[in-house]
Amino acid sequence: MSIALAVGAADAVVGIGTDLVAIDRLAGALARRPRLAGRLFTSAELATTATGTTTGRTRSLAARLAAKEAVMKSLGVGMGQVGFREIEITGGRGHAPLVALHGRAATRAEMLGVTAVAISMSHDAGLASAVAVATRRCTCNPS
Repeated sequence: MSIALAVGAADAVVGIGTDLVAIDRLAGALARRPRLAGRLFTSAELATTATGTTTGRTRSLAARLAAKEAVMKSLGVGMGQVGFREIEITGGRGHAPLVALHGRAATRAEMLGVTAVAISMSHDAGLASAVAVATRRCTCNPS
C-alpha cells in the first residue's frame, strides 16, 4: 500500500512531530557505512539529492531524515514500528516537500484516518530540522 498526501483547508490535526539531525554526525555515519544511505532513503530521495556539492547533499539528506522522524512522531509511532524507507520525502530545490507513505506507515495513517501530512524542513548552523503535521478531513459542521 502506498499513499501520497496533500493538506487541504478543512483538515483536523491528528498529530504533530518535530526532529533535529546533526549534519556532521550523519555525514560521518554515511562515510563509515556506505550502504546506510540505501537503508534510510528511497531511490527517488537519493536521486533528488544526487546533484550539487557533497556538503549540500548531506544537508538535504539530513533534512529528509529529520522529516521522516517528524512524520513518525506525527503518526504516533517510533523507529522500528515504521521503516525509514516507508516514509518518502520528495520535492525540494524550489519545490515544496511532499510526503508519500508506504507499507506500515501507510497502514498506520489509514488507521488514524490521516489524509495528509504537511512538512517543513530547514538546515542551518550544522543542524537540519523538520516539522510534520498529520491531518484528516474534518467531518465537523462548519456553521
